[in-house]
Amino acid sequence: YMHLNIFSKLLCGRLVFLDVKDAFCSCLLIYNFRIFERRFGTRKFASFLFGTWCLSVLMDFLLAQAFHFLFDYEVEELPSGLLAPVFSLFVPFYLSIPRMPVTQVLGHIHITNKSLVYVVGLQLLTSGPFMWLLGLSGLISGGLYYTNFLRLQKILFVPAWMANIGRYVLEPVFSSSEPSSETPLGMGATLDIQRQQRMDMLDQQLLLAQYNEARRNSRQQPQV
Repeated sequence: YMHLNIFSKLLCGRLVFLDVKDAFCSCLLIYNFRIFERRFGTRKFASFLFGTWCLSVLMDFLLAQAFHFLFDYEVEELPSGLLAPVFSLFVPFYLSIPRMPVTQVLGHIHITNKSLVYVVGLQLLTSGPFMWLLGLSGLISGGLYYTNFLRLQKILFVPAWMANIGRYVLEPVFSSSEPSSETPLGMGATLDIQRQQRMDMLDQQLLLAQYNEARRNSRQQPQV
């Protein structure tokens, strides 16, 4: 019974947010990271979250022990919630999402299409005294899993049968009806592939529009 109680506390502490601000910032980040579900696929994206969640449990313990050894201060309690996997998504975000300039502030500070995400991540990172430990744990876990260190992607993954259960149980609850005015796009064999191609095209159009806006702003700046 004692082991079951410890396991339930650990599971709830790693999944349930107790701070409203942390939950709000995490939801904003997950919404902005939704592009990876289209790029990786639902199962691979879920495997990334599951793998980094498992790795972060070990990393939290190791970092807490290292902090105690170096500074002789014991980390008694860490912020709760799905925080480390959220921070781990910054690894593919930094490595795979192109940086497109949008505008400049005060002539020196460059604003890009990724700046808002980093600002929200910084806000989440500074919301608690030991949030930096979870952030570092998430970045290390994300780096190890994204680079497939020691073939972690073959060890920590969501099985196909579990993905099928999620598809039949959760997809009808969260999915919306297909728009009747939507015309087919691309050469995808299924509607899901065509919709993914459409979203990729919209992302490319957004990046192109941001790039053109940045060029117009640079031309309008007075020459010194």
